[in-house]
Amino acid sequence: MRSWPECLKSEEMQQILIKPLITEKMSLDTERRNAYGFVVADGANKIEIKKAIEKEYGVTVTSVRTLRVDGKQRQRYTKTGMVKGRTNGYKKAIVSIGDGELIDFYENI
Repeated sequence: MRSWPECLKSEEMQQILIKPLITEKMSLDTERRNAYGFVVADGANKIEIKKAIEKEYGVTVTSVRTLRVDGKQRQRYTKTGMVKGRTNGYKKAIVSIGDGELIDFYENI
């Protein structure tokens, strides 16, 4: 079995963290509880998510909460009839970081 620092190389880290969630609800959560949201890989666990965020952003993670978001049913009316479909589901992680620390998503723009 590989040790943690060895197993989280930058390629694997990019596969764990897909993208940050930047919404109004997450912005309020960031201001109130210093928590940030990320879309993560379906197979990622809390330990892998914590190590990836600490390595990527250089912050101390205090807690990680994960949840799965189900895809929604969608339907459209077209000339040929009703088209039914479904959006993709994903796994979301809400990460709390230490007091006084900050993750700036816009620093590299």
